[in-house]
Amino acid sequence: MEHAFTPLECLLPAGNLKFCLLILNQPFNKGHFHCLWSRAALRACADGGANRLYHITEGSQESFLPDYISGDFDSIQPEVKEYYKVKGCELIETMDQDLTDFTKCLQILQKKIEKKGLQGKHKLHVDTGLEGSWCGLIPIGTPCENVTTTGLKWNLTNQVLKFGTLVSTSNTYDNSGTVTIETDKPLLWTMAIKT
Repeated sequence: MEHAFTPLECLLPAGNLKFCLLILNQPFNKGHFHCLWSRAALRACADGGANRLYHITEGSQESFLPDYISGDFDSIQPEVKEYYKVKGCELIETMDQDLTDFTKCLQILQKKIEKKGLQGKHKLHVDTGLEGSWCGLIPIGTPCENVTTTGLKWNLTNQVLKFGTLVSTSNTYDNSGTVTIETDKPLLWTMAIKT
């Protein structure tokens, strides 16, 4: 069964796409933040991403509490960690130094969301005008043994996506307005948003 959706529907006024928001320790555009936050089904921060959330919501932090914060907590500021702890946010310490905080946060996210529909064939409508120039596919947790795409500049045909070999992080679109992805395991779709 093919699942069709528009990834940037969450930024459109009538959008109702269900998605999860993961905040990393990177600068982000406050212009899209409120829209994404208000529509996300689950909100998480990877370690120092909690600092970003805390500071960008200064004066109204209580309205922006993440569902969980995970990491080895080497980047989160002690006062920020204490604030979210007191407010009842779930703090999940992940000490494994072989994985990044982002990867560990994704693994937790994968366990927290329903697993149905993560593999199979998906059609993405990438013609809203909000799409930036790059996109990518990243395996989550385990290698994807069989990935086929259309609608990308560098399509994959029955290829393996696996860290240490091929990970498609710097792709772009072929201007058809539609990307299809067929995969045997869960993948993370990433894409730029025009600012």
